[in-house]
Amino acid sequence: MTTFWILLIAIIIIGAWLIAVYNGLIKAKNRTEEAFSDIDVQLKRRHDLIPNLVNTVKGYASHEASVFTQVTEARSQAMQAKSIDEKIDSENQLMGALKSLFAVAENYPELKANENFLHLQQELADTENKIQASRRFYNGNVRDFNTKLQVFPTNLIASILGFSAYKFFEAEEEAKAVPQVDFSANPTPQAPPAEPETTGEPKDQSAS
Repeated sequence: MTTFWILLIAIIIIGAWLIAVYNGLIKAKNRTEEAFSDIDVQLKRRHDLIPNLVNTVKGYASHEASVFTQVTEARSQAMQAKSIDEKIDSENQLMGALKSLFAVAENYPELKANENFLHLQQELADTENKIQASRRFYNGNVRDFNTKLQVFPTNLIASILGFSAYKFFEAEEEAKAVPQVDFSANPTPQAPPAEPETTGEPKDQSAS
């Protein structure tokens, strides 16, 4: 009888521990996904800005068809991504494509002075700042959640309970290299100093 009660108490303790571990992981998982939802809002805003941006650049550089296609396809893939990992990978590809678009814009001073383009660039820059802030918060939650999965003895049962580590949202090197375009008006080049006029006639060297 004593053995029965010992086993029962042991089962109850183990069961309570499993419930506590499971609930703790669920809370950490929900906080992580909620943090990514803040990023998702800004990603959708970025997606909405891109078509107008592409059309504006296209008005000045219509022959850059391959760049526009690359950006459009990358945007489409980003919008179709479902899981967090898929979204992170596709968004980094999209930022790489935008790098090429801004590189094209650098070659067109009139485009860089276009009011619509200036407005879109400002909106995109504001969106990127918000994404970066949300990304830092998300990565902090990912770090905490992944740590929970790795510590003993939770690491022994986390996969059995159906939990797996999240991927950090870190920009790829190509995305980090997206140039910051200077949209200030280009200074008007000054004309070179005029050469002194010559008549072609020799100076009179005779003394009076």
